[in-house]
Amino acid sequence: MAVTVSPKRTRRRFVSKVRELSGQNLQLCYQCGMCAGNCPSAGRMDISPRQIIELARLGLDEEIAESKTVWTCASCLACTVNCPRGFDLSKVMEAIRLLTLRTNRDHVRPEDISQQERCDLPQIAMVSGFRKFTG
Repeated sequence: MAVTVSPKRTRRRFVSKVRELSGQNLQLCYQCGMCAGNCPSAGRMDISPRQIIELARLGLDEEIAESKTVWTCASCLACTVNCPRGFDLSKVMEAIRLLTLRTNRDHVRPEDISQQERCDLPQIAMVSGFRKFTG
């Protein structure tokens, strides 16, 4: 007998886990855009940080997983420092990365990195990157 889990229940579980891991109330963000305006990585993101928060509120983890925004975030805290509500977006981004990696999705594959780059890059950077971007 197969057990089916409703999409609504799965979305609620995702929102709950993001809240639990980050310690942040997603409802605190009122979508002002200060995070994106102060983010040094925003130009390399495919959707804005505030849109990530809205997707997270809705529990749309698949849409978030398709985006490169959470992987581009350097957790530099520029968003957090400038947030008028004291919302720590970097903690939310880290929580979303952790939840995505728990699904065993790799966002960097060693075989996709050229032999020359593998030789040129510092080993510590490679290890750090693989820890952050692989499940």
